[in-house]
Amino acid sequence: MTAAAPDAAPSTADAAVHVRDARADERAAVRALTLAAYAEYAGRMAPAAWAGLDAAVRAALDGGAEGAACLVAERGGALVGSVFLFPPSAAAYGALAGAGDAPELRLLAVAPEARGAGVGEALVRACAERARAWGARALGLHTSASMAAARRMYARLGFARAPESDFRAGDSELVEGYRLALGGGGEGAR
Repeated sequence: MTAAAPDAAPSTADAAVHVRDARADERAAVRALTLAAYAEYAGRMAPAAWAGLDAAVRAALDGGAEGAACLVAERGGALVGSVFLFPPSAAAYGALAGAGDAPELRLLAVAPEARGAGVGEALVRACAERARAWGARALGLHTSASMAAARRMYARLGFARAPESDFRAGDSELVEGYRLALGGGGEGAR
């Protein structure tokens, strides 16, 4: 890492990650960022599973995330990540999983060029903080076997498998439920 001149703006790679609520005028940018982030799974998943995931992501971005808070991560003035946080009363996955008793984070996306810099972790921690502020005792999420890096991060943050909330849509991979206890224990609960 090289030192920047004292009056120079930090490079995008060296800048801190700042998480905030998305603005209404950022909808197209969040959509583009999310689609770019999920595109890697086209080559990792079976074609039918990818088609299902791609359709589900696009449906959520095109209106299926109503009622959810959209948080974005900025670094060096650029959007580098986003996530949707659904309140417990909302069915984040529609009829596939139904409404739960805890907020649910969905569509965590990190720009490919920003991966490995703590963006995803910052967004997940912000979701946990928001869920705590809502009075929630847990935070839920769903992921699948193809999302190995995300699964490692969720485990590191203290999420535990919640197989009772697993589901499968058509030819998709098993969509695995996870929960983070917010009342204590686990690194993510602090």
